[in-house]
Amino acid sequence: MSFIGIGQTMLRHRPGALVNEVAERYGLRPNHLSAWRTMARQGKLILPAPEDAVEFAAVVVDPPVAEPPVKKASRPEIIVGAVTIRLEEGASAARIAAVARACAVPA
Repeated sequence: MSFIGIGQTMLRHRPGALVNEVAERYGLRPNHLSAWRTMARQGKLILPAPEDAVEFAAVVVDPPVAEPPVKKASRPEIIVGAVTIRLEEGASAARIAAVARACAVPA
């Protein structure tokens, strides 16, 4: 996009945007940007046609999908068949693994 296109786009799509802000953002002099905008409105400034075919695609952004909250178990449970073993709150991974190994059914 040309500097002129950038300035036009920024000023048109950002209500309240000032020429000085847009010019500073893109390293332009504000009076040049104002002059270019005036010339473009009067039809005196015509941009060259792009060398390559330019295609635009619409971008649709869906709002983020909220994931269901993770149910935090207060106490770990190990279920083997009809037996449920509830360990103490805050049991370490090593403790849970040791109980699970002890409950393992031999093959």
